[in-house]
Amino acid sequence: MPGVRGWPGPGGGEIGHLDPPTMWRATTVQACGLWPFAAGSGSPMTGVPLGQHMDTGATVCGDPISWFTRARYISNPSLFMLGMPGLGKSTLVNRMLIGLAATGVVPLVLGDLKPDYADTVRALGGQVISIGRGVGGINILDPGAMGAAAAHLGGKAGQALAAEAHGRVLNMVAALITVVRSRPMDDHEQSILSAALHHLRERLPSGRAPLLPDLLAVLQDGPDRVRAVTLDRGDDTRYRDAVDPLHRSLLGILDGPLGDTFASPTSTRINPAAPAVCIDISRIGESDTQLTAAAMLAAWSDGLGTVAAAHALADAGLAPRRWYFTVLDELWRPLRAASGIVDRIDALTRLNRSLGLGDAKITHTLKDAEALGSESDRAKARGFVERAGMVVCAGLPRTEMEELGRVVGLSEREIDLVSSWSSPPGWAVTGGNEEPPGRGRFLIKVGGRPGIPIKVAITETERNLHNTNSRWAAGEQARSVSSTSEKAI
Repeated sequence: MPGVRGWPGPGGGEIGHLDPPTMWRATTVQACGLWPFAAGSGSPMTGVPLGQHMDTGATVCGDPISWFTRARYISNPSLFMLGMPGLGKSTLVNRMLIGLAATGVVPLVLGDLKPDYADTVRALGGQVISIGRGVGGINILDPGAMGAAAAHLGGKAGQALAAEAHGRVLNMVAALITVVRSRPMDDHEQSILSAALHHLRERLPSGRAPLLPDLLAVLQDGPDRVRAVTLDRGDDTRYRDAVDPLHRSLLGILDGPLGDTFASPTSTRINPAAPAVCIDISRIGESDTQLTAAAMLAAWSDGLGTVAAAHALADAGLAPRRWYFTVLDELWRPLRAASGIVDRIDALTRLNRSLGLGDAKITHTLKDAEALGSESDRAKARGFVERAGMVVCAGLPRTEMEELGRVVGLSEREIDLVSSWSSPPGWAVTGGNEEPPGRGRFLIKVGGRPGIPIKVAITETERNLHNTNSRWAAGEQARSVSSTSEKAI
C-alpha cells in the first residue's frame, strides 16, 4: 500500500516532507484562463462538420439550414461570406453543399460564374445545365416546371399556380427589357405585355411554350385584347405609338447579343427530381455584362419557379417535401450587371423562410455594394449583410473589418484576428509553395455572440472537385516536366 507521500523503495517517489501548494487569489476575470475547465467545448455540433475551433481544437459544425431548423441559433436561414480572393470561401460553401445534400437538401447553384460547383454537382449525381452563346439557352416565356405542375394539379390550385407562372414570365420579360434599356419599363408597357402573353397562351396549342418571335407577332397583329389596354379607341396610329417602344426593345433582344440565348426553346429543362442542380454560365465573358445579367435573371427565375412548383405538388400530397440550398458566389458581378438582380436577390433574402430554402451569398468586401449605380440599390445590397443569419469572414483588411463591425458587432480582438489573415505569405527562401496565413481560416458570427474562429482542412476528394486555380495546373506541370528534363541532361 502506498504511503501518503509516495511508495517506499527505489523509484517509489517517497518523500519525507511535502511543501503545501501556494495559494493565489484573483477575480474570475483574471483567473479564468488558469482554471482548467474554463475552455470547455462550447462549439456548436449541429449541421455540416466545417473544421476545428482554432482555440480549443473542437470540431465545429454548422450551416444556415441546420442552425435555423434544428439548433434554432438563427432566425433566417441565410449566410453572407466576405473575404479576400484565394482564401477558401467557395471551398467552405462547397463543403456545406456536400453535407446538406447528404441529408436530403437539394443544392441549387443558379448561375455558376467560374464554375466552382459544377464538378461537385456532377459528383452528387445532379444536373449541370450550361448557358451561353452556342452552348445552351433558356426560353424566358416557358413556364417550365410551374406550368407542368399547374396542369398536373388542375382545379383552383392549378389555376393559382398558372397565374403565378404568368406573373413570373411577365417579370422575367420586363427584367430582360430593363437590362437592354438600362432603365425600368413603363407601367402601361407592362399592361400591354401582360395582355399579349395572355392572348398568346390562349391561342397556342397545349404543350407548346411560346417564344419571343410569337410575342412580337402578337404586338404586330394587335388583337382586340391587347388594343384594349392601349386605349387606342380604334385609331391604329395611337396603337402603334403605344406599342412601338416595347416592340423595338423586343426586336433589340432578338436581333442583339441576347437573341441566341433567349429566343429559342429551352435547351435543357431543370429536372425537379434531381438531387442537385447547377446552371453553369461560365462560358459568358466577364466583360459581357448584359448577357451575364440576363442569364442570372433567367436562371434564378427558372430555378425558383421549379422550387415553387415542387412546394405546390408537395402541398397537394403529390410529391415529397424537399428543402433547398441556393448558392450565389461572386456576388459583385451580378450586382453590377443590372439593377434587376439587386431586386431579385433582395426579394429572396426576405422570403427564403417561406420558400423553404436557405442561401449562401459570397463576395469580397462591403465596398462591392458601393459600386452600384443608385443609392436605393446600395441600400438593398447593404441589407443582405444585416439580414443574414450567419456572417462568415475570411481575411479582410482592417478598414473593411471596422466597417463590417458597425453592422454585425465585432470586438477589437476579432477585428485584429481576421485582419491578420489578410496578410500575404512570407518570402520563402526555398521558393516553395507557401500559402497565405489566412487560407482556410474563418470567423463565424451570429448576432451578438462571440465569433467562432475555425480552421478548415479539406480532403483530397474535395481538393479534386474544387480547384479554383485549375487553369494554372497545366503551366505548373510544364515547369515540372522542364525541370525534370534539365536534370536528365
